[in-house]
Parts: sequence; structure tokens; C-alpha cells
Amino acid sequence: MNSGAGFDLKVPPRHVLCVGAAVLDTLFRVRSMPSGQGKVLPYDMLQVAEGMASSAAYAVARLGGRASLWGAVGDDETGARIIAELSRDGIDTTGVVKVEGARSAVSTILIDDLGERLIVPFYDPLLHQTTRAIGAEDVAAFDAVLVDVRWPKLALATLVAAREAGKPAILDGDVAADGVIEMLAPAATHIVFSQPAAERLAGTTDLIATVSRLKQKFEQAFVCVTAGEQGCYWLDEIDRSVKSMPAIKIEAVDTLAAGDIFHGAFALAIAEGQPTADAIRFSSVAAALKCQSFGGRMGAPTAAEVQGALRLNAEVLVNRTAG
Repeated sequence: MNSGAGFDLKVPPRHVLCVGAAVLDTLFRVRSMPSGQGKVLPYDMLQVAEGMASSAAYAVARLGGRASLWGAVGDDETGARIIAELSRDGIDTTGVVKVEGARSAVSTILIDDLGERLIVPFYDPLLHQTTRAIGAEDVAAFDAVLVDVRWPKLALATLVAAREAGKPAILDGDVAADGVIEMLAPAATHIVFSQPAAERLAGTTDLIATVSRLKQKFEQAFVCVTAGEQGCYWLDEIDRSVKSMPAIKIEAVDTLAAGDIFHGAFALAIAEGQPTADAIRFSSVAAALKCQSFGGRMGAPTAAEVQGALRLNAEVLVNRTAG
């Protein structure tokens, strides 16, 4: 099945490897964000195993692709729950390691009635201290790899191996500790930055200038910046101009994991050989649809739902030269 071009049962699903975060999130819905100390009373609650790479992998699976996850959890009940939930939802978790003596990652997240969120994550430093040797042969079975910034050593080794194997090596360029993106980005073939991370690296809030500066820094890679309601901006590899595509209009209920769903959809589209503009269009719609329901990654749409929204919004989803 090809997620971007329709349904062709003769085409085997593309296989995407996602590398990075696996977290047990506790989500609380509140009417509004707290403004100071005190007690906040939520009116809904959900616990779900997710995290950047894990949510991206779920998006791949929901969209009809094959998803594998390389990550780390603690050797504890929380880690066992994370693995069980992700496996249940169609993700190959055989590459998730249990780290003895480490605590699994957890976070508490408040989501208000405007769909915005406040995240308090905890990652045990012991989780991601080690790595293993990764060669081209280890990623040969995958059609693309996507790494986040949570396990830098493994992410770098995987990106390098993917490029050696001639595979798309995609970086989720989210806000990270100092030096992490600078270490990972030169090994990537495609980088999709969040707006905060992009502006921090580029030193400007002007999106056109941001994309141009990031492309100058990482000339070897396709560079894209996701900017929420403002849509997406990227540098066209043919005419070297900055292009933009608007986001579709939706009523946001929960923006948690929207970026991760974008990254998973983008990785699958690139694995399928879609042109980058088409991949961005597909991913943008997938992320927007996710925002319409509460539950983090659980709102990830199916390929049929994305295709339907693409048809309804064909006149809106047009890429233009920015500026």
C-alpha cells in the first residue's frame, strides 16, 4: 500500500526504522493552564506509551507502513508496559533494550481547551549512555531511518549507517541539549526542524531567513521547518528558493505528538519515493488530523483519512515561493 498515491496491494509496505524516545506519558485535560502554584483539577486523563520516535513509529504503522523502533527503557514495570503497548499497536519493538539499573522515561502533560500543552518529562541519564556498533548491514532491511535527539550516540551511528547503505537518513530536529543537533545534522539526508529548534540554531525568528541559514549550515541535507498553524517552510533543491505550504484549518483539541506524527508520515512518504513537496503535504495533513482528538499519538490518522483530507483541501495545500 502506498500512503501517498492511493492503495496498490501489489506494492509491499515500506519499512521505516525509528530511533529514540520511548516514554510513558500521563495526560491530563484542563480547562486552562495554571498561572501559579496551587492545585489543578483535570477533567480527563489518559496514560499512553509514546515519545518522539515511538509516536512517529505509530504513525508509520497507522498509515500502512511497517515500523520498527530502536530505543531504551528501564528494567522495570514501566518499561515492560511501554514495550507491551507499542507492540500491541503494530510496532516491532525487538530493538528496544532494557537497561539494568535505569528507570524508564516518564512525563506528565497538561493539555488545555485550546489544545496547547505543558510537558514535564523525566529521562534517567543511565538510559542512553551506551550504544552499539551499527553498520550498513544493520539497516539494509529498512527503506528509511528516522532518528530523534534523545539518544544521540545511537542516532548518529544509525544515520551514518543509513547513508552508507544508500537509505534516507532523516533527523527529527527538535530542541535538544547543546551541540546535539550540530553533531547529528551533518550525517542526515533530510532534516525536519521544529520551529523553536530552527530559530534557536539560526538565530532569527524570520522563517525564510531561518530556512536559508540552516541550509547553509547543513548543505548536504534537505531542510524543512514545521511551524504549526503557519504551515511548513523548506528550501527547494532545484531553484534554491524557500517554499512554503499552509496548514489546513482544524479545531485543535490536542497538539501533543503532532510533530512526531508529521515526522513518521514524512519518513514513510520519503521511503515510498514521494517528491519532497508531496511528502510535506501528506505529513502536514496527517499532523493536522491528529490534533483533532485528545490522546497524544493515539489521534494518528489512517492513510484513508489522510487521503480524504488531501482531496478536500487540494486548493489550500499548494506550495509557493515564500516571501
